[in-house]
Amino acid sequence: MQQMKERVALTSMVASAGLTIAKAIVGVMTGSLAILSEAGHSFIDFIATVMTYFAVRISGKPADEEHHYGHGKVESVSALAETALLFVLSGIVIWEAARRLLLNEGHAVEATLVAFGVIVVSIVVDFFRARALSKIAKATSSEALEADALHFSSDMYSSMAVFAGLGGVALGLPWADAAAAVVVAVFGLLAGWRLGRRNIETLTDTAPPGAAETISAAAARIPGVVSVERVRARPVGDKLFVDLGVTVSRTLPLDRVTVMKDNIIHAVQDALPAAEVVLTAEPRALDNETVIERIMVIARNQALAVHHITVHSIEGKLTVAVDLEVEGRLTLGAAHEIATALEDAVLRELGPQVEVETHIEPMEVDGLAGHDASSERVAQVQAMLAKIANENGVIRDIHDVRVRETDAGQIVIFHCHADDGITVEAVHENVDSVERALRQRMPEIKRVIGHTEPEV
Repeated sequence: MQQMKERVALTSMVASAGLTIAKAIVGVMTGSLAILSEAGHSFIDFIATVMTYFAVRISGKPADEEHHYGHGKVESVSALAETALLFVLSGIVIWEAARRLLLNEGHAVEATLVAFGVIVVSIVVDFFRARALSKIAKATSSEALEADALHFSSDMYSSMAVFAGLGGVALGLPWADAAAAVVVAVFGLLAGWRLGRRNIETLTDTAPPGAAETISAAAARIPGVVSVERVRARPVGDKLFVDLGVTVSRTLPLDRVTVMKDNIIHAVQDALPAAEVVLTAEPRALDNETVIERIMVIARNQALAVHHITVHSIEGKLTVAVDLEVEGRLTLGAAHEIATALEDAVLRELGPQVEVETHIEPMEVDGLAGHDASSERVAQVQAMLAKIANENGVIRDIHDVRVRETDAGQIVIFHCHADDGITVEAVHENVDSVERALRQRMPEIKRVIGHTEPEV
């Protein structure tokens, strides 16, 4: 794509040089101010295309230590310089045309076939290169090439005005040439105004029209986004740098937030393919959070493992109980400090009138080494589990029993069945009952983990 931009800029530069020379020669030969102004216009176009060529080459460089957002704005600077040249030329042409029209000063104009021919060639060349430049400019979002395309489009219409002026001279209207020159100058001023305003907006980081609304709408459509708080967009060359801030529920785990952020970025880039998005997701407390969710957020912020959170309302007073896991080798004093810090944080969140209790448990050893027990031992444990389950009456069909020997004691894992319609609470109580009974009858077992499946 970069090579395409450079090639079309170089082709335009060669065309401008050829038209400048041809118009200058014919303008001097015929004495036509309109053609001379066109020659001056083409000369400025030649300078502009040289600037565009080098601007396109520089803008294609990647970001570096000094230009963190790349070199895309070099094209805007080049286009702004072209605008200044257009205004200068147009002012000179208008001055000379006014002198000829009002003071009747200047050389006689000859409307020769050569003059008509060079203007026709200029119109044809400007038409095709304006179309080629515009096509590549849209494909690459190149402001410098777009500036050139606008130049040559206006040149084509101003050349038509020159053609009409020469026709007027041929019909015996000597003032038609100067009038055509004024039209050329006006075209230059209009093109300069449009081009200059657009590039000043780019250089002052003016967001493209509708970009903020498009970005906000794309982000808001992603499930989990509470609100879009900040949208900033600024164009740099062929890229649109977007700074986007959204809020999400603070109860969401980090992996969910990461997936959500990826989805937001993809949605914005689908709407605006040139966008490079920097996204910030801020956690927010929502009005519909449950007490348990709020406690889980507090524990997560303190990097604590909690479970079996119970919340009750006793005579209008909120009571909270939390099982807190801590490192088993900690002293009771150290563990109590951790529990107190958790309780204080819950009180700050829910209010001092809430009753908070923590039950401290030793955390399971991470990466406990061990090996599978013998088949005889597995058979013993499975037989005992089957006996206990038969006594329980709710839990049945003990299967997939595994027994692991560790330095801390044996760990038993088993699967079982229960009725599909039984509640989770009832299943949990009955499985707990089986687990406790097994540990009581086989004290060498450190931990029992039961997995219940519905019997269909």
